Amino acid sequence: MARKKNPAASKWLFNRELSWLEFNARVLREAGRKDVPPLERLKFLAIVSSNLDEFFMIRVAGLKQLRSAGVRKQDAAGLPPAVQLAKIAARARQMVAEQSRTFANVAEQLAPRGVHLLTPAQCTDAQRRFLDDFFARDVQPVLTPMALDEMDPTPLLPGLRLHLALLLRRTDAPDAAVRFAVVPIPTSLPRFITIPAGESLHMVRMEDLVALHAAKLFPGHGVSATAVFRITRDSDVAVDVDDADDLLASVAQAVRQRSRRRVVRMEISAAPNRALRKRLTDLFDVKATDVYEIDGMLDLRDLMGLAGRPGLEALRDEEWTPQPPRDLHDADDLFAALREHDVLLFHPYESFEPVIEFVRKAADDPQVLAIKQTLYRTTGDSPIVAALLRAAKNGKQVTVLVELKARFDEARNISWARTLEDAGCDVIYGIAGLKTHAKMLLVVRREEYGLRRYLHLSTGNYNDKTARLYSDASLMTTDRELTADAGAFFNMLTGYSQPVGWSKLTIAPTGLRHRLLDLIEREIRSSTKTRRGLIQAKLNSLEDPEICQALYRASQAGVTVRLNVRGVCCLRPGVKGVSENVEVVSVIDRYLEHARIFHFRNGGHEEVYLSSADWMTRNLDRRLETLFPITSPVLHKRLVGILRLFFRDNVKASRLLPDGTWRPVAGKGKPFRAQETLYREAMDVAQAARHNRLMFRPLKKTKPKQTGK
Repeated sequence: MARKKNPAASKWLFNRELSWLEFNARVLREAGRKDVPPLERLKFLAIVSSNLDEFFMIRVAGLKQLRSAGVRKQDAAGLPPAVQLAKIAARARQMVAEQSRTFANVAEQLAPRGVHLLTPAQCTDAQRRFLDDFFARDVQPVLTPMALDEMDPTPLLPGLRLHLALLLRRTDAPDAAVRFAVVPIPTSLPRFITIPAGESLHMVRMEDLVALHAAKLFPGHGVSATAVFRITRDSDVAVDVDDADDLLASVAQAVRQRSRRRVVRMEISAAPNRALRKRLTDLFDVKATDVYEIDGMLDLRDLMGLAGRPGLEALRDEEWTPQPPRDLHDADDLFAALREHDVLLFHPYESFEPVIEFVRKAADDPQVLAIKQTLYRTTGDSPIVAALLRAAKNGKQVTVLVELKARFDEARNISWARTLEDAGCDVIYGIAGLKTHAKMLLVVRREEYGLRRYLHLSTGNYNDKTARLYSDASLMTTDRELTADAGAFFNMLTGYSQPVGWSKLTIAPTGLRHRLLDLIEREIRSSTKTRRGLIQAKLNSLEDPEICQALYRASQAGVTVRLNVRGVCCLRPGVKGVSENVEVVSVIDRYLEHARIFHFRNGGHEEVYLSSADWMTRNLDRRLETLFPITSPVLHKRLVGILRLFFRDNVKASRLLPDGTWRPVAGKGKPFRAQETLYREAMDVAQAARHNRLMFRPLKKTKPKQTGK
């Protein structure tokens, strides 16, 4: 008897890296939309550039390490490392070319509106004189020309920095050997130089100005060729925490090692001099396949600063101010409100301020005995960390898990860990072998009838800056079972205790995978012809093969599976006999979708969960993550309503097709935009609450009391 084909076999899965590139392509598509304000388009271009940088530093670098080691093992989609790298290079080149075309288009859109991005050749004589003076006065003293032919050893050039490469000839000996030099473009000066021009804004890029005056940096030489370039280094540095005697020092050393790792990509201005290009490829030992010629501006990350420039509000989206949370609109005392009911916060439509206030009040409240928190990513001037420091100063027991292995936030987290430790906080530097990605804040308070615990659980980080840019959901509660689970979770982090049986909280890596699979299998069992099962999930990434296989089984059993996946999706929807009941959409809009919300019909006994975890192998097996139920009927209904909005979006949504392409959702009927709807709803609720608070109510004359005879 023939063995039934495994629906999660490689032919039914997309490659993770190529799927990630397609997510970036959807962001790039948003940058290309002419109905998006021009400075918002620049923001999307900056995001694409930043995303590609991290992709090459980590994902591409990791694949190159595997190829160098001779590893030929196929991924879940059936592709060995060498094939993945070839496909990545081809798709990335297409995207880079599209980036340059899009940037040129936005520049054309900006010019009639008074914003001019010029090359020196486009400047008037008066503008050139200004640039000459500016270079001599403010730029040249900062520059450090490097004659690489004369320097041994060759200086280490940092990654993700712009440099100007030059070929030079001596003016007194034209037949002498060509010399090779590099000038780092200073990061201490603005990338865009503003030229005085009345009401209009005229700007020239710093690298163009340096190239224009390059001959002044090498007296006695003429410049025969120039090119702007930028390298990306392998940053996939692992820390063996099991063997590290001092984890803090080991992570700090790993961060320093990144500056010396091999180059995995070189970007260079288009059509460079062949000899100059060869000098650079030899210098960095990169192959032709690792060189990306850019027909336009390199390093578009700096467009983010330009997009936020003051005085250009007409060229941006209208501001969406975070509104007061609906569950706290009449709350004068946060602790009292939480004793009465659970609170759902949906950022950034609703303000992140209650979370900050929660920690501040706990720090200053004499009845609060202890604060326990996980910190994965936070800001350099975090008000939450400031409150934790004050709490320790006020004599409270403060325990903080600072995840030192949060990639690219290691240096900041090391600094915070030391500061918190110096203030008297108990600091945990993560857990051996795992990365702590759970978002949890627990406050223990002495009250009239004993100790009470207050808990905040979130899908997002304790970062007040990204809370205005990322869409996340969080729960504030005094639920006895959840808070007891949270207490056990922190005890597990600080001691040698083994994971215990949880009442409501589900934890990865000990139980989350099994819990998700059980929920999917339960939906399969409860699905009937008259009441089909329903799974709705909102998450950032779906990659885990076992989860994909379970969802395929659900589809084959008649369960409707609706997935709103922002980024990577390795599941192939719409395949007859495998996944025809699976729908996958992605919404790319002004906020980064970051919330993880899961809804299961469960035969009519519906359940809704929030989670810190995506459905990826790393989240389920190699990270400390949380999944927690929403038991309040009001909050349950609200979250299901939020999920449905993202499947109605016909303005900013794309649908994943069986062949792996993403097609914009056709705008049938009235345009519907999920994020705009959520903001308008938050604003309407806040306005109604203010109106009710200000409503004047006349006092009625009371009837006289009847007295007995």
